[in-house]
Amino acid sequence: MTKKILWTLFASLAIIIGLYPSVYFFLDRQFGLLKDKDAELLSNVFWNITFYIHIVLGGIALLIGWSQFSPKFREKKLNLHRQIGKIYVVASLLSALTSLNIAYHATGGIISQLGFTCLGVIWLITTWKAYSYILEKKVSQHKKMMILSYAACFAAVTLRLWLPILAYLYHDFLPAYRLVAWLCWVPNLLVALFIINRMNKELN
Repeated sequence: MTKKILWTLFASLAIIIGLYPSVYFFLDRQFGLLKDKDAELLSNVFWNITFYIHIVLGGIALLIGWSQFSPKFREKKLNLHRQIGKIYVVASLLSALTSLNIAYHATGGIISQLGFTCLGVIWLITTWKAYSYILEKKVSQHKKMMILSYAACFAAVTLRLWLPILAYLYHDFLPAYRLVAWLCWVPNLLVALFIINRMNKELN
């Protein structure tokens, strides 16, 4: 019962936040994280291209990626699993790559910039490794890398869970944002490593 509740919560959060980028196409740009950006950056064509590629493709990766972890789905719909996997890999690689430019201009200075840059690099590497492993038919290694990849992708969810809590505790957005630049993904990876370690023990 607990497992079903956690799975439902996990999937629901991924879907909700996966759809979240759509609001940027309907609401004023002085919304969310954009409200703290200066006018010069918001008018920069290259930054805008990378921003929208990042949020749209990152949203797609988040929206579809959770389904790949269902054993029943993989067994019954293997071809669909593969097709979704291809979309996830392309979306994640492009979103991770463009995130590096977004990270360079992150609010909060060097602490935020480093945090989000590390996240982008980890997401990029783990996704590419996952893809490389499945091409080599190394299924076990592929699964482990995909867990790490989606843990990095899921930072989009945990950022939005942590940020209002931290902003309330600090009574200041900047220190909260500097902390969330790391807190949104480090615990995710620790959980992913715990799951992978448990998988290794089950195999031995």
